[in-house]
Amino acid sequence: MRRLFFIIAGLGVLLASPSPAFAKVNVFACSPEWAALSEEIGGDLVEVKSATNARQDVHHIRAKPSLLAAMRKADLVFCTGASLEIGWLPILIKKSGGPNVQPETIGWLMASDYVQKLEVMSNVDRSMGHIHPEGNPHIHLDPHNIATVADVLAERLMLLDEANAATYQQNLKSFQDRWAGLIAQWEADAASLKGRKIVVYHNAWAYLVEWLGLEVTATLEPKPGIPPTASHLETVLKQVQGKDVQAILVSPYEDEDAAEWLSDKSNIPVVHMPFTVGGNDKAGSLSALFDETLRLLKQGS
Repeated sequence: MRRLFFIIAGLGVLLASPSPAFAKVNVFACSPEWAALSEEIGGDLVEVKSATNARQDVHHIRAKPSLLAAMRKADLVFCTGASLEIGWLPILIKKSGGPNVQPETIGWLMASDYVQKLEVMSNVDRSMGHIHPEGNPHIHLDPHNIATVADVLAERLMLLDEANAATYQQNLKSFQDRWAGLIAQWEADAASLKGRKIVVYHNAWAYLVEWLGLEVTATLEPKPGIPPTASHLETVLKQVQGKDVQAILVSPYEDEDAAEWLSDKSNIPVVHMPFTVGGNDKAGSLSALFDETLRLLKQGS
């Protein structure tokens, strides 16, 4: 009986004690850009799991066991939203998400909810292809959006880990000061790109196009999410003829066969863009992603 008393008393002390100082906030990020931003703001205080890599299309991911295991540990689910992850994130949340990472909780952060989205639509139906009625979800290719989301992320981390709020605030300030300088530099360097005509495979570049003042002459997909057909590619070829198109942009996860066909017929170079962090060997961080994106656009190679 005496032994049982001390066991119960000891459990009471453990349950009453605060979480250990070395415990980290577990961030489940749906894509590499949000994983990278979490590491920028969270530093050593966070443990980040990216559900995808740059060579995977975030639209089409399988809810595999490793992701279910990561979701079980999550303190913060940090994704794009606007239905980008609709095919798999709800399954993970239903099967493995705890009560603190459900929609409308502190542990649920959808980046697109906090920026001005492009291409918001109404009266959408399946005949239009893979359309996101809430707006184009690929918000990360405008660095101003990254800055906006960084503020929200820092607020969430401070709420989840109040003991380290000052550190998150300092990390945010350091990031925003550096990021503002980089944006100014990128915009100065990219001035010559304004008005440059491009072809894209999928309309995942809308925010980059808007930010830099590029012009999309044609899209290789006949409708969003629908693979190119021979007849559509012939139409695209006619669209680009005589238009001084400078590049055909392809992301790491897109099938480049259609782009190569158009390039062979039109002599427009295919430019393999990183699209997100880790998309090529030089795009290993958020800042490097934009450095590399601008370098490739300016060189057209």
